[in-house]
Amino acid sequence: MSDQHGTISLRQPHRPRAISYHGVRTVAGWTVKLYGISANDAAPRAELLHATTEIAASALPSPPRAGDRYGIGFAIAHDAADYCFALVDWWSGENEIHQRLYSAPLDRPAELRPHPSQAIGCVWELAVTDFERRAWLRHVLAAPDGPDVAAYLQSHFEERI
Repeated sequence: MSDQHGTISLRQPHRPRAISYHGVRTVAGWTVKLYGISANDAAPRAELLHATTEIAASALPSPPRAGDRYGIGFAIAHDAADYCFALVDWWSGENEIHQRLYSAPLDRPAELRPHPSQAIGCVWELAVTDFERRAWLRHVLAAPDGPDVAAYLQSHFEERI
């Protein structure tokens, strides 16, 4: 389809990907929800999940609870079509998500390094971020009886997008 903005060429048609939940982990004193996405399977490779947890330990600020940090976050391991990605996110300042983004070659998922572009996430990763934003709003910021961190940590997202 063409319009006044031109044509967008897609490399391939959209293929839904499974977003899987891999539980709550303790990472360097932080409480982190771990998610996985894979372009080819139901879940990312175990090696990438492990590498994401390992990089989170060094990416998350220390100490976990200080000033406006709560020691709560989420991480996404994405076995994408072109790279391995790890997104490490944490809550700060009541309503802010902070993030570090890492990538590695597909054949070396353990070699995660800071991603060289200004990307913040793809449509699949942003589905998780959107869920986490809504869960934080529902269970922490707008909870009728005050913040319920346990309810936030119990809520999670799994779907094909």
